[in-house]
Amino acid sequence: MTVTALLAPLVVLLNGLAAGVLLGTQLGGWPLLASLPPDRYVHAHAFFATRYDPAMPICLLGTLAGDLVLGLGGSQTPARVLCLAAALLAAATVAISITKNVPVNRWIRTIDPDNLPENFADLDPRGSWGPWNRRRSLLAVLALAANCAALSALL
Repeated sequence: MTVTALLAPLVVLLNGLAAGVLLGTQLGGWPLLASLPPDRYVHAHAFFATRYDPAMPICLLGTLAGDLVLGLGGSQTPARVLCLAAALLAAATVAISITKNVPVNRWIRTIDPDNLPENFADLDPRGSWGPWNRRRSLLAVLALAANCAALSALL
């Protein structure tokens, strides 16, 4: 069995898990967070933010690394191009996660929901966190589509 035959399904699995979690946040988690009053939002966001580590980073970085290996080392051009496209989409997902979502998640965990800062209305991250989360969710799903197409091209 070749490295490609072992790695390609693993990449699709990792990418599918990450895309599924991010899609789940769009369908349920984010609408809930957006609808809560500030104190309940802080409590709920802090709860959600601790549930996905280390699974999400492993899935996203595994997707990125696997796609790079498949894209740079594969023998079939269509599959290689699709894997490199998926790697680019996964890299953008990781970049958004690291620069836009993770800092908010960490900050929210430091706030006492029973003693919000007086200026919390000015600091409330929902206005920016939600759209960035939507973008990274879309990118992860697009990476999954590219990876599924690459897997099909290999068959």
